[in-house]
Amino acid sequence: MFPEFEIIPAVDMQDGQVVQLVGGERGTGRTYGDPVEAAERWVDAGAETLHLVDLDGAFEGDRENAPAVEAILDAVDVDVQLGGGIRTAHDACSLLELGVDRVILGTAAVENPAIVGAISEDFPGSVMVSLDAKDGEVVVSGWTEGTGLDPAEAAARYEDEGAGTILFTDVDVEGQLEGIRREPVEAVVDAVDIPVVASGGVSTLEDVRALKDAGAAAVVVGTALYEGRFTLEEAMESV
Repeated sequence: MFPEFEIIPAVDMQDGQVVQLVGGERGTGRTYGDPVEAAERWVDAGAETLHLVDLDGAFEGDRENAPAVEAILDAVDVDVQLGGGIRTAHDACSLLELGVDRVILGTAAVENPAIVGAISEDFPGSVMVSLDAKDGEVVVSGWTEGTGLDPAEAAARYEDEGAGTILFTDVDVEGQLEGIRREPVEAVVDAVDIPVVASGGVSTLEDVRALKDAGAAAVVVGTALYEGRFTLEEAMESV
């Protein structure tokens, strides 16, 4: 898993379309077409992992974009990590059996930390715990509810529970194309020994390099790629 620093394209889905939100706020996103076509485009450009998020699942709890996810799994032959609306160990294990390589748990892990170990027992290393931070605290339910949890402390806790990876999203800069904040990423990286994947705010190749320097094992990039700020090939060559 992530033997070298990776740039992971995001395929966030809402109502069957690729969508990139600004700051996680519903109604702020732009659409970028069919999810399967986007996935194939990124794989053709050299992606070794895809980051899929069912935004309807994240907000409503129901995985409305399940057909698109299954179509992507059929269409590509790279690692796939999936989040959004995965609420039970049964749901997670079913997705892993379907061919998803890593399940991303946010709300479910906060509400029931033991779910991480329950899934990891049968699928070691398959759980990526999503810690989305807004104003310095972990938020859940589509970034709408605060938890009072410190991201770095939470990361260490989930490592102990059996998480294979941490996904850290800086919601305050997500989707704004105004740059990353290195310090929060470094704090999470320093708190754990498992890989940390960073997300949020990437707008330039310098941002990509800064996250690598901060110790992230990979970076998820969405809006910057879809808006053509740089290509996936340029990002891969830059690190």
